[in-house]
Amino acid sequence: MHKPGHDQSSYPLRMEWGPTGAAAIGGGADIAVVVDVLSFTTTLSVAVEHGMTVFPYRWQDDAAVAYAAARDAVLAIGRFEAAGRTGQVSLSPASLEQVTGVGRIVLPSPNGSTIAFLLAESGARVVGACLRNAPAVAAWLRPYVADGARVAVVPAGERWLDGSLRPAVEDLWGAGAVLAGLDETGFSPEARVAAAAFRAVEPVLAEELAKCAGGVELSSGGFDDDVRIAGEYAASEVVPVLDGDAFRAT
Repeated sequence: MHKPGHDQSSYPLRMEWGPTGAAAIGGGADIAVVVDVLSFTTTLSVAVEHGMTVFPYRWQDDAAVAYAAARDAVLAIGRFEAAGRTGQVSLSPASLEQVTGVGRIVLPSPNGSTIAFLLAESGARVVGACLRNAPAVAAWLRPYVADGARVAVVPAGERWLDGSLRPAVEDLWGAGAVLAGLDETGFSPEARVAAAAFRAVEPVLAEELAKCAGGVELSSGGFDDDVRIAGEYAASEVVPVLDGDAFRAT
């Protein structure tokens, strides 16, 4: 049960953070957009561009191995585990650009995947968005919005060491990049703030992404290319849509 107003249900275009936010605003939404720029939805965008079917999975654990085997898919491993191994399917979007001959992957993510499943369970049609495909996602959404569809946009955020949500600015920008391509008439105040945040940073987006906390964290671990790829605004025209238990390109 959520407090009055927290579901933003009086607005057809809504924005709220993380799994708890997804539960709050996903109910009643016809379409839901999950945004996890560093890096679930960026990795997702690269994978579907390369013709892969992507099965999201909540955790990278022993059960994930069986889950992948049951779907005749390759399980993506962690960035650090895959470092230096050319052609290895991993959670790094840069690694997937080097992969050939793989048609189906399982992509574990405690944030992005969890949110995608929560939104799907609410009855919404789920789309994956990042900075790379935000204009394409907005263009895909526009006819649905014009027909009266209710849309929930959910930036995933990150986790502090104590498990609490850390709103990640890169996900705010990603959510805002999608919303900035839509008519603001039906925006909740939260959605309007996200769009304004994106517009403010758009001229220097790649530079600011590299300097934000998440970008610095990845670069300090040797994953500068992941940050670079995540900052390739409007580089992709592919819209990944969750169909059953897998994302596929529309």
